[in-house]
Formats: sequence, structure tokens, C-alpha cells
Amino acid sequence: MSHTVKNEYGFCQDGKVFLNAYLDFPLREIGFVRDTEQEALNYFARRFELAKSKVNQLAQEVEEVQNKGSYLTKVVQMKAYLASFDGLGDFIPLLTKLDELEEFLRGLIQNNQIKNLEIKRALIEDAQVIANQEDVISATDELMELKAKWVKTGPVDKQFQDALSDSFQEIMDQFFLRRRAFFEDKNRQIDEKILTLQGYIDAVHQYRKSDDLDAAIIKVKELQKEWKLVIGLPPKKQSMLWKNFKKANDMFFEKYNRINGIEYKPRVDPRIQELVAMTGELELKLGDQVNMPATADLAKAYLIKWKEVTAQVKTIDRSMAERFRNACDKIFEMNYLLRVISYRHPALNDKPRIEQLKIMINQMDYMTKKERGELDDFMAQAERDRLMDDKPTQSKINTQKRKISMKELLLTGFKAELDQLLNA
Repeated sequence: MSHTVKNEYGFCQDGKVFLNAYLDFPLREIGFVRDTEQEALNYFARRFELAKSKVNQLAQEVEEVQNKGSYLTKVVQMKAYLASFDGLGDFIPLLTKLDELEEFLRGLIQNNQIKNLEIKRALIEDAQVIANQEDVISATDELMELKAKWVKTGPVDKQFQDALSDSFQEIMDQFFLRRRAFFEDKNRQIDEKILTLQGYIDAVHQYRKSDDLDAAIIKVKELQKEWKLVIGLPPKKQSMLWKNFKKANDMFFEKYNRINGIEYKPRVDPRIQELVAMTGELELKLGDQVNMPATADLAKAYLIKWKEVTAQVKTIDRSMAERFRNACDKIFEMNYLLRVISYRHPALNDKPRIEQLKIMINQMDYMTKKERGELDDFMAQAERDRLMDDKPTQSKINTQKRKISMKELLLTGFKAELDQLLNA
């Protein structure tokens, strides 16, 4: 004998739970009775609240999210989810809300597609203008920016999508074909210029072997003038060829001067002489431990002066610049070391040299290990934060490595001096 317990949205019968028909959805079995029929009805009524909260949450997300069109699929899926959801409650308001959301989103998508269509058509027109520019390099940058805008622009109606994409891609393909031809021609011109300059270098070497050096020197000077007219090579290649050409000229004029009894005195730029003098002075003062604070102040002043002078000189010998930088670094590190030691040993300079060295070695060893540990921690953190390729991070790491390296260099020098004194 069947027994029925019911509520507004469904009922229990023969140990089963049913959801009443509503809208176009027929009567449907949604579960079974575990304990009592009333408890079963209550359980499925509570389950309905889950569906209700999901719909409300989805509606809230659509309201708050910026890219609303992306939620259309979720709304359609939610409607299908409700159609088969096992729960007891009033599904009609929920489905109505979802229908309204779907209608709103479809209208929004349609409006966006119309706007996107206008944007993409305008982008195609812009791309055509840019692709026809004479300056291929500038056009390349502009087209890549425009392509980024194209990718960011949302979809259009399917009936226009393929035609638009084909038009845009055709413009890009045609441009990059022209770009490739441009660079092939440019590379050909560069190769021809390289051959021309290499020919000048070979010619100078041949003129050096000439029996008539007076006639040859006129031709060498003509080649020097012609060299200046050949421009547009990559800087590194230009520099390499120029070094070879200059070497060939130096060898030619060295022979010419030797045969003609001419004593050649190369002109020395007084500004270069000033840089050499500053470097030498600082290197000499490195051993003046007593006056290190004054030497550090001098090094700071020379750093400013070095920048002023080098800004006026075309080329600076790299080894000399490194010598100057090393001298400054050693002075600054030495001055810092002595300042730290002075807190505990104010009369350091009055102590025997062996005792001075032991104190300096102990303090420098401590500072070096401490800074290396701090650098390792900083690099590990930068690695975790994915900042190792960041320029400020790399700059800080390189600066710290240089400081540590200079401390280790001074430390090695202290130890060598101490060993020499102990073994004397």
C-alpha cells in the first residue's frame, strides 16, 4: 500500500522522492527515502538551496567581472545543471534569472562583436598604410604593435572572422616578404663594403712593399680619404676593419719614416696623460696606511674628474680604466677596514706590523665571509622571486661581487706580507 508525504514542490511515494512537473519539465524521480519521508523531503529542500546559491553566485560574478561575455557558456551550463539537479524548490525564478542573464550576455556579445568588427577593419586599413612605408625598420615596430592590438581585440561574428583574418595576414605576409628582400639587399651592400675596405687594407700592405714609397704614400693617403666615405657597416665589423687598416698604415709609415730617416714621435693626448697620472698617483698612495682617509677623499675627487675627462675623449684604453677602478676600489675597501678596526684598536698604526696584519686579516676575513653570506641569501631570494634577469638586481649582485673580490684580494696581500715577515 502506497503512502504519500508531500510539500509544495514534490512528494514521497513507495520509498522514492519525486520533483513536481514545472514549465516544460515533467515529473521526475530525484532520490529515495533513507529514514523517514519527511526527512527525505527536508534533505532535498536543503539541496535546492545549494543550486540557488550557485545561481546567485554566478549572477554576482557576471555583475562584477569586466569580461562579461566570457560567462555566456557558464550561464548555459548552469541552465543544463538546473534541469537535472536533484532538489526540491522553486526552480522557475532561478531559470528565469538565467534566461535574463543569457539574453543580456548575448546582446552584449553581439554589441562587442560589432565594435570589434569596426576595430579590426580599422586595424587592417592602418596595417596597409604602415606596410607601404619606405622605412622598413620603423614599419616593422609599428606593425608588431598593431598586431598586438589585433590579438587583444575580441572576436567578431563568424561570418566575418575568416575574411578579416585572411586580409590582415595577407598584409603581414606581403610586408615581411618585402622586409626580407630589404635585408637581403642591405646585407649584400654590407658585404660589398666589407670587400671594399678589405681591399684598401690589402692595398696598403702591397704599397709597403713598393720600391717607390714616395709615390706609394700619395696612394695610401688617397685610400685614407676613400675609407671615410664607406659608411653603414655594423659597428663591431667597422671597428675590426678599422683596426686592421690602421695597423697596415702604421706599418707603412714606420717603414717610410725609417727609410727616409724621419724620427716619428706619436702625439699623446694631454687628457690621456692626466688619466695616467691620476691612476699612478692613487696606486702609489695605496701603501700609505696612515693617511688612508685623505687618500679615500682624493680617490672620490678623482672619480668625478675621471668621468669629466673621459667624456671628452673618444677612446679610453680598457686596461687603464680597469687599473684606475681597481685602485679606487682597493682604497675604499682599505679605508673602510681601517675605520671599522679603529673602534676597537684606535692606535693600530702604533702597533708592530705583524700585530697590525693579524688584526686586519681577522677583521677582513670576518667581513668577507659575512658579505658573501648576505650575497648568497640575496641571490637565493632573487631566484625565488624570479628577479635574476632584472637589471637592478644584476647590478647589485655585480657590485657586491666586485666588493667581495676586492676584499679577498687585499686579504691575500695581508697574508702574503705576514708570511714574509714571520719567515724572515
